[in-house]
Amino acid sequence: MSDNLHSRGPQDRSRINLHEKWEVQYWSKELGVSEEELEQAVKTAGNSVNAVREHLSGTRH
Repeated sequence: MSDNLHSRGPQDRSRINLHEKWEVQYWSKELGVSEEELEQAVKTAGNSVNAVREHLSGTRH
């Protein structure tokens, strides 16, 4: 299946791909964090959306 460039949701909604700028923007907005915070969370917790959500929930006060 070819990529639909008009659809801006991630192909795999269980993983965060930091190599695609639009995915970084999508997940930053979806998770309510800056792009830098998202990148750091992925580096710490891995690219699983669930792991990143869990990590971010533990870092917020």
